[in-house]
Amino acid sequence: MSHAPDPDADRILASLPHAVILLRSDLTIHRVNTAGEILLGQGEGRLVGRALSDAITFAEPRLIEMMADSEVRVNARDVSVTVGGHVTGPVHVSLAPVFGWEGWRVLTLTRPVEVEALEGAAGPDADDSMLRAPEILAHEIKNPLAGIRGAAQLIARRLGEEGRELTGLIASEVDRIAALIDQMQSLSRKSSDPSEPINLHLAVRRARAVLEMSEPDIRIVEDYDPSLPEVMASVNALVQILLNLMSNAADASRGEKEPVIMLRTKFASGIKLHPKGGDAPIRLPIEIRVSNNGPRIDPALRAHIFEPFVSAKQHGQGLGLALVRKMVRDMHGRITHDRDEARGLTHFRIHLPVAGTLSHVPSEQPERTTP
Repeated sequence: MSHAPDPDADRILASLPHAVILLRSDLTIHRVNTAGEILLGQGEGRLVGRALSDAITFAEPRLIEMMADSEVRVNARDVSVTVGGHVTGPVHVSLAPVFGWEGWRVLTLTRPVEVEALEGAAGPDADDSMLRAPEILAHEIKNPLAGIRGAAQLIARRLGEEGRELTGLIASEVDRIAALIDQMQSLSRKSSDPSEPINLHLAVRRARAVLEMSEPDIRIVEDYDPSLPEVMASVNALVQILLNLMSNAADASRGEKEPVIMLRTKFASGIKLHPKGGDAPIRLPIEIRVSNNGPRIDPALRAHIFEPFVSAKQHGQGLGLALVRKMVRDMHGRITHDRDEARGLTHFRIHLPVAGTLSHVPSEQPERTTP
């Protein structure tokens, strides 16, 4: 069977939706793709061999200086540009050296409108009214849900036992959908409970007391370090986080002959969180660990367990752990999980900062952590 040849580089370049310009070491134009011809308003035949500055000029002097260095990679957003004597910007600019060809570079120009569909209204510059769209939608959904539930209750009064069973099913499904909407609203909410210095063991013991009321048959083992200092957190949010993790642990270990949940607090030195924007690293030396002796998490899910709508439970909605991660991040902490195959234990670890160690509140969510 014959196969069509693979598309060549010229065809791939011509198909790209972004303007791509290949520059020689002296910043003269060597190649331009179709999108580049459209942006620059001229065909490749008239552009090749011309200085880039003759075809397009950038309003940022610092950007021009950086482009003069053939080894520098450039990434800049919303740069005002002039083409043919007319300001046509802004554009996003990316410039990178061509590997193996000294001095040669690839310039990519992208109009912001071209990435609007991907970034959407949830981007950093989104209008407040657009940011409120999910909340407005949730409100509009929950109103008719309340009406449906009320109508089901009225109908149940006029029906026999069989009819009441069906209306009960309607009411329970309405409640389930309303609870799901509440969780989605929590995930999209930008505000968070304020953090303050708290004794983390008060939150741990409160969460344990609540769990024991609903799971009296599951053994809970404690291993606390009473010398730990106060942490910077929201006590209500921390109780909610621990209840979620402990409930998941109870579900996971339920099928074991002796189901057990282990709670441990300890000092874990060396863990740092690196915020975006170049802020100073935040030390996270306080660890809370929730463990269970249930089966391991499916390896295919491990890397995605904290993402929305990913669940290891057969009937799980996949929002609990996503909400847990958001609340932990709101406290400038981190959450991870790992498996101890030798002991048959699954661990979820929360790391939090010590009270009084945050000299500032990072303006953005944490980007990465290091051990």
